[in-house]
Amino acid sequence: MPAVEKISIALPSEMVEQLRKAVDRGEYASSSEAVREALRDWNRKRALQKEGLKELRKFWQQALEDNSPGVDADQVLTRLERKYQRLADDSR
Repeated sequence: MPAVEKISIALPSEMVEQLRKAVDRGEYASSSEAVREALRDWNRKRALQKEGLKELRKFWQQALEDNSPGVDADQVLTRLERKYQRLADDSR
């Protein structure tokens, strides 16, 4: 296990209460364990966001390089309106 460094953080009382309750219920062995899991989740979320941005940039670049004529916006909106109207009608 890597070296452990002790820090102090300030949290709103509601978060502190949630943390303590989770430990009291046995969901975590300690508050530190719960915070470590929260930080791991935060790191995963950030990594997913970065991947999402990377993918979005790739699609944007592909769109910029695409010289096809594309589809008229009014046609797309008309098709979408019809599609969602059918869905609304079917749900009744």
